Amino acid sequence: MTELLDAGERLSRPELAALQLGRLRATLRHAYEKVGFYRESFDRAGVRPEDCRTLADLARFPFTAKADLRDQYPFGMLAVDRSEVRRVHASSGTTGRPTVVGYTARDLDMWADVMARSIRAAGGRPGQMVHVGYGYGLFTGGLGAHYGAERLGCAVVPASGGMTERQVRLIQDFRPDVIMVTPSYMLTLLDEFERQGIDPRTASPSIGIFGAEPWSPAMRAEIEERFALDAVDIYGLSEVIGPGVAQECLETKDGLHVWEDHFFPEVIDPLTGEVLPDGERGELVFTSLTKEAMPVIRYRTRDLSRLLPGTARVFRRMERVTGRTDDMIILRGVNLFPTQIEEIVLRTPDVSPHFELRLTRPDRLDVLTVRAEARPDATAGRRAEAARRLAAAVKEGVGVSVEVEVVDPRTLERSSGKLRRVVDLRETG
Repeated sequence: MTELLDAGERLSRPELAALQLGRLRATLRHAYEKVGFYRESFDRAGVRPEDCRTLADLARFPFTAKADLRDQYPFGMLAVDRSEVRRVHASSGTTGRPTVVGYTARDLDMWADVMARSIRAAGGRPGQMVHVGYGYGLFTGGLGAHYGAERLGCAVVPASGGMTERQVRLIQDFRPDVIMVTPSYMLTLLDEFERQGIDPRTASPSIGIFGAEPWSPAMRAEIEERFALDAVDIYGLSEVIGPGVAQECLETKDGLHVWEDHFFPEVIDPLTGEVLPDGERGELVFTSLTKEAMPVIRYRTRDLSRLLPGTARVFRRMERVTGRTDDMIILRGVNLFPTQIEEIVLRTPDVSPHFELRLTRPDRLDVLTVRAEARPDATAGRRAEAARRLAAAVKEGVGVSVEVEVVDPRTLERSSGKLRRVVDLRETG
């Protein structure tokens, strides 16, 4: 395996730290000199780029939040002239203005490199075929995976999201080695394979690279068992680069190695902003080290994880994201995340992996209803027992009482991209 690693992956920890510091200092100077937002932000905090003499000094610099990027819409965060921008991506903007990200030619090269590294770490190899089921367009997933796979030397099937029946046909006809989709859409493909009478275990992909949404170890086990493949996690976000910030390695499957030569990670207490030591769980924060068009300094991701020592690579690992601070449900004083419910749903007999969480307020108290689909062969009696077991398991495991509805198969909305697990009906009654 060692002979497959690129130069960045061969660094020692001291060599990596020296490289990071040089790149960090250059990035801080670039951001301060070229982006008005960062110049004003640094000045308000009383820091200048030259104040960063060690990696620990980064903690003196202010955070960047998604709201800051939205306030600078569309191009206020660019650190290069518009004429140097070769591509623009943006978030969906479903909760306000989208966040816009620009890339220079060198940024696109770097992105392709870290995505190629990610696919190789997941087990992909030159000459293989990669089925990309992430959405193409302003969303970074599809094109990020596409150019990374091509950089590695793979053939790409740019399937994008949706048209599930056709995707199954393409997988059967083209026989790709690797599939890259959201984990919830992989379950949608699973349903379609079974609807067409095809055993998913006979499908060609031996590796699935899944990301863009939190997913639990139980979902990994479900996908691996029912598709007979290795499922590994990929992490990224458009504000930092897109997919390819961190990748789980096939040989260990023990968390995602952060490509620290390009992205410097921190974990902070989400309430105080204090930097936490490795091993403690908190909110992930990233600083880009090699981006030209739109460097980000201490970007608060809202994703909850912790940093751990490297295993398959020299780079530190981030634990699988357990949820987001803005996905957290506070129900009668108890904090819970959709992935906690997912774990319980997936180990409950007679219900499928498809579920949604509905929040209502029929009186003055919030009520959470777990709506889970029954397995096709589940009788009425088994459905009732599944509902009872599911409610009891949530009460025991999470510490809160919920309502449970076991609904007919294929009742709930299917994902063709990022899945919305929580339906909040409290404001609409």
